[in-house]
Amino acid sequence: MTSIHPTAVVHPKAQIGPDCQIGPYCIVGENVVLGPGCKLHAHVVIDGHTVLGAGNEIYPFACIGLKTQDLKWKGGITRTVIGDNNTFREYVTVHSATGDGEQTVIGSNNHILAYCHIAHNVTLGNNIIMSNLATLAGHVVVEDYAVIGGLAAVHQFCRIGRMAIVGGCSKVVQDVPPYMLADGNPAVTRTVNKVGMDRHGVPEATQAALRQAYKILFRQGLSIPNALAKIEAELPPLPEIAHLVQFIRSTQRGISK
Repeated sequence: MTSIHPTAVVHPKAQIGPDCQIGPYCIVGENVVLGPGCKLHAHVVIDGHTVLGAGNEIYPFACIGLKTQDLKWKGGITRTVIGDNNTFREYVTVHSATGDGEQTVIGSNNHILAYCHIAHNVTLGNNIIMSNLATLAGHVVVEDYAVIGGLAAVHQFCRIGRMAIVGGCSKVVQDVPPYMLADGNPAVTRTVNKVGMDRHGVPEATQAALRQAYKILFRQGLSIPNALAKIEAELPPLPEIAHLVQFIRSTQRGISK
């Protein structure tokens, strides 16, 4: 059964799924959709045109779906779309998009720790961890299984690749390639993310190929086009290698080198 605390303010037009729990002093806006089994602890605010899937848990003082902080805001309908089974800890902020018809998108099974900020037009994949006070500026893209360390800040329009890890307190101003570890101010790519690949069952043969790709990209003094050509010519055509090459070829801000 859905449970709504008597002190919560839930707009009568909000759509609340079965088995939701809405705690004391929460506010749920008119255009909010909560999927089944969502749990809002005390003092949560969800507003705007915001849709959450099933099983999300949101801790006190988190604010989700509110208007962008971007000064380019000109009005219109913007959306925040969130998948299933995410955790948003205390004081997390997730802002809606800036332009009419645009959206901020978060996938499923993400763990967003206290005081994190996810800005307008961000796209998060699945199974991502953001440690305390990690901050994503507008239009950032984070691929599946990435980890962003505490107090790290990611510049707008940057991308964090699949299964990459960003060290705590890092300043990310260029893309972090998939399967790599980046750290520093500004962040540079230090090595492959072996712990992350082990944790997610990447075979040793694939890890060896990615280690070799790292050396070609970051240790042989080659230009990026020449390094990518060498990787394609010399390394096995594994899906992970293909994804790494495609990610780097499509960069707009360059890679953290």
